[in-house]
Amino acid sequence: MHFRRRPKSSAFATEIGLTSFPSPAPKRRDYISQKALRSGGGGGRDAMAESLPLEMLTYILSFLPLSDQKEASLVSWAWYRAAQNALQEQPGLTSLDLSGCSELTDGALLAVSRGLRRLSLGKLQRLTDAGCTALGGLQELQSLDMAECCLVRGRELAQALGCMHGAPSQLASLSLAHCSSLKSRPELEHQASGTKDACPEPQGPSLLMLRALQELDLTACSKLTDASLAKVLQFPQLRQLSLSLLPELTDNGLVAVARGCPSLEHLALSHCSRLSDKGWAQAASSWPRLQHLNLSSCSQLIEQTLDAIGQACRQLRVLDVATCPGINMAAVRRFQAQLPQVSCVQSRFVGGADLTLTL
Repeated sequence: MHFRRRPKSSAFATEIGLTSFPSPAPKRRDYISQKALRSGGGGGRDAMAESLPLEMLTYILSFLPLSDQKEASLVSWAWYRAAQNALQEQPGLTSLDLSGCSELTDGALLAVSRGLRRLSLGKLQRLTDAGCTALGGLQELQSLDMAECCLVRGRELAQALGCMHGAPSQLASLSLAHCSSLKSRPELEHQASGTKDACPEPQGPSLLMLRALQELDLTACSKLTDASLAKVLQFPQLRQLSLSLLPELTDNGLVAVARGCPSLEHLALSHCSRLSDKGWAQAASSWPRLQHLNLSSCSQLIEQTLDAIGQACRQLRVLDVATCPGINMAAVRRFQAQLPQVSCVQSRFVGGADLTLTL
């Protein structure tokens, strides 16, 4: 086994993606080199790994950067358990990125530090609803990325995030992009009591408990419908929202979202082919704070859509209407003249340009 020694001046701190470790008092520390983790093989390495006590393995792995801990967890089952224990023993760990660790299962979430504020679980293909229950213990969590967790359907996730052991949730950013199994279920929605309350109190577990939510990404959650979005998206303080690639989103859903989320500054609706100028004529007035708007590849939008947006969204700075066949360059120029403060308008292939000839 190869060892290398840190220089005296080197602080014990590392940052991997969104993950950072604190810097304790400077000491000379020995730790296993990355080369050692990658070298060797066969039964000898496994036998050595299995022969070390779990406490010793945990102690050794606790000095590794997170990226090396990930690799170490693949050496053997003993190292996998030790890596989980080492992760739990990071007292100052506030940010953790496990995205792309395709072999991690539900049990891995039970090992995460309770003090986490930012957690990325993107592309965990084996994570299911059962694993989401562990998120309820992360009372300080402010940002959660679960993009492309294709087995998560939403029931336990809503229950975990909506409860947080009775404490108000601090979660400000949530990404469920490309969670293709996410469904319109009662657990995700407000259990309507028949009253039209502008700020409804959910009955039972619900994402509506996330009162601090500022950013929400539901890109390509293809099973969501107008009805489910109208019930879930009631966040008066939400600033950033992505509903791109939702094939079931229509003008009715757009108007409902506008009423439920009036403070939006960033909105992405690209490839929502069922949206039209009729929906925007009603929704635009609800978004006076809108600054960034993506409507690329919305095939039913026409010139009147830009007129409605230009009249209502006076703070707009960035607009994307690329590949919108119903909008021509004359309409784009008129829009820019109407809102001179707009710094960027993406208008590639508007008006149904023939891409083969343009390219």
